Amino acid sequence: MMTTLFLARHGETVDNARQVMQGQTQGQLNENGMRQAEDLARRMATEGIDAVLSSDLNRAVQTATIVARHLQLDLTTTPLLRERDWGTFTGRYIPSLKGEPFPDDVETMDCLLDRARRFLLFVSSHYPGQRVLAVGHGIVNKAIQAVHFGKLMRQVERMTNAEVRVLQLPS
Repeated sequence: MMTTLFLARHGETVDNARQVMQGQTQGQLNENGMRQAEDLARRMATEGIDAVLSSDLNRAVQTATIVARHLQLDLTTTPLLRERDWGTFTGRYIPSLKGEPFPDDVETMDCLLDRARRFLLFVSSHYPGQRVLAVGHGIVNKAIQAVHFGKLMRQVERMTNAEVRVLQLPS
């Protein structure tokens, strides 16, 4: 029995549009992000979704709430889907960070990948054989895919806002 995981990235935020590193800040969907979430809800309506999960950060919760309401499902949040903690890079203009060494307070890759593993185990054990939509963030979603497919992070394509990727998980 397989669990089907529809892994989505939240809709566009004010800070995405401004190219600001959000990390684990709450964030707020902009008008385009709201439209993307509505479109995601319409797309998911044909997929027979059994459960909707979300990061506990506002930008993902906003996106997932729109989808869950459309599907008439409850929403469950989890900190396992939070974006990577970017430490003192948080709030900075992303293009200005190129070439800067990572500060010591950035969440380590080992911690991020461990969180991704725990998320996949959570979904497999709590939703066996079901079809689950999980709304997360760009980097944590990359980590989840890297763990699932046994790839390096750099081998996983970047997800755009409200994009969905489908993973089959053994239950």
